Amino acid sequence: MKLTTTTQVSVDGVMQGNGGRHPVLDAGFERSGWARPLFDNEAMTFVNEVYQRADAFLFGRRTYELFAGYWGVREDLENPIVGALNTRPKYVASNTLTDPQWADTTVLSGDVAAAIGELKAKPGGELQVHGSAHLVRWLLENQLVDELTLLVCPVVVGQGTRLFPDDGPDTALDLVESRAFPKGITLQVYRPAGRPQYATD
Repeated sequence: MKLTTTTQVSVDGVMQGNGGRHPVLDAGFERSGWARPLFDNEAMTFVNEVYQRADAFLFGRRTYELFAGYWGVREDLENPIVGALNTRPKYVASNTLTDPQWADTTVLSGDVAAAIGELKAKPGGELQVHGSAHLVRWLLENQLVDELTLLVCPVVVGQGTRLFPDDGPDTALDLVESRAFPKGITLQVYRPAGRPQYATD
């Protein structure tokens, strides 16, 4: 399977609270819900199509619990996102989660990199990561990401957790696809391409 990540980010790289405020994860964060007003029908259709492509999903623990509490309790399986998330295998990278309540969930602990490598070696289409900032960073550091999809929203949030930290590993990216949606969201799909080249003069 190909490991792909899909992340909604602001122009200043914030991904926290994009859809709405979570009472625990977003405590003290007052600028939640910044992405939702910018999603037009075309952008939403794209997101639905992404979820439908998934053969399985991979989450960090916090995003898993957030998704389980929202998407996992819904029964409208005709919704493309609800249907995909509730009928396909889910994996959680966590050394603390022991009793996942969402059906068809497997916890990956211990040597998580090896476990994800085994998943990627299986036949299939996409092993998708949605959100999960800390997990995405870790996957990139361990060279496990095949494609990185960014939905860049035309807003500067000015605070909150960013996709990339101020100090981290450097990664070159090859652009695979790019397009713009009517309300200004831009899609950028990249493939990691090793270390960047730097000018020497």
